[in-house]
Amino acid sequence: MFSVDIQIHQPYAATSPFDLQARFDLPAGRCLGIMGASGCGKTTLLHSIAGLLMPSAGVIRSGDSLWFDHKQAIQLPPWQRPVGLVFQDGRLFPHMSVEQNLRYGMPADLARIVLPEVVDILAIQSLLKRKPSQLSGGEKQRVAIGRALLRQPSVLLMDEPLSGLDDQLKQQVLPYIKQVIATFGLPTLYVSHVGDEVAEVADEVLTLAQGQLRQAK
Repeated sequence: MFSVDIQIHQPYAATSPFDLQARFDLPAGRCLGIMGASGCGKTTLLHSIAGLLMPSAGVIRSGDSLWFDHKQAIQLPPWQRPVGLVFQDGRLFPHMSVEQNLRYGMPADLARIVLPEVVDILAIQSLLKRKPSQLSGGEKQRVAIGRALLRQPSVLLMDEPLSGLDDQLKQQVLPYIKQVIATFGLPTLYVSHVGDEVAEVADEVLTLAQGQLRQAK
């Protein structure tokens, strides 16, 4: 079980003072969708889970492991949190091949998620020798998802991973995301501002507005 119960207070945010409260439990193999307008705090929430930002209070727990506990002064750094983070733009290394990008960050010891399985599920075998500049937008995102999986994450965080794609490419990539969730059984947090997109992949959808997570209407 992946559990989040945090408060974030940023009194000196660039635009205005920022407050956010988030509380949810996410079992293995389930996808929680979070919707909200730009600037509502969706990315801030993901960055707090990944350890890139520190919440003001609360707890983040992955199974028996505490990632953040304000009262106990526990704040694991990002490199100690097994998180698979997929950004809007893929963020592949341009000088590396697809295979090199996939292998980057893979642990040296035995892995439960292995390269051949990821390549097969995401249908990227034919792309392995290419550079990112030779890929379409949809192909780049499939590779980015593969790289996130091969980090052996305990949770998969997807920050508007299809926002840079047109509707046709989105429909091509969405089935791969659903297959990844079903195959690897990772608790997954899927953030977007597009309702139809979130509804297609998520088991439950919450809306983030005025600093609060609520059931989507």
